[in-house]
Amino acid sequence: MDQPLRIGVLAVQGNFREHLAVLGRLGVEASEVRKPHQLDGLDGLIIPGGESTAIGKLVRAYELESAIRAFEGGIFGTCAGMILLARDAVDGLPGQPQLGLIDIVVRRNAYGRQVHSFETDLELAAGSRPLRAVFIRAPWIESVGPGVEILARHDGRPVLVREGRILVAAFHPELTDDTRVHELFCKVVREAVSVRT
Repeated sequence: MDQPLRIGVLAVQGNFREHLAVLGRLGVEASEVRKPHQLDGLDGLIIPGGESTAIGKLVRAYELESAIRAFEGGIFGTCAGMILLARDAVDGLPGQPQLGLIDIVVRRNAYGRQVHSFETDLELAAGSRPLRAVFIRAPWIESVGPGVEILARHDGRPVLVREGRILVAAFHPELTDDTRVHELFCKVVREAVSVRT
């Protein structure tokens, strides 16, 4: 029997409550993370969507920047979380933190302003049912490094990608009843745990 996963959700701003609710439905031991010591003992971390500039400033203010870089568990970033984890943002603001944990370049608010938010179906693995995806002031991925696996695209652009223990999505999987992306993240976390033990 697998040990229950312990996954934290960065809770400084954004959709952290929704991620906690999905993890709870999956039977994961979930907790809010606001301080570096709260990462201790966790198997994984979710960095939620929200306002990327605000999240970046708060990550710096709470001294989480180096703690997240040093964290060895699986990490999942959605929307603003994807921007924070990226190697670079082509339209990043001066001083905005980029943790550089996944080899992608993103464009912030690439799909437009809040009024341009939309829902669409994404194709995952061949033969699986479509995944409903909610895009809210969403970024997109401009380019990926050679080690990055593209898991889903929208209009030809990658919107769900993985590199090792890092998973990122341009959309908000926590806002639908479909738990497959969070289930995938749990698999990523288990793989990262097995590598460390």
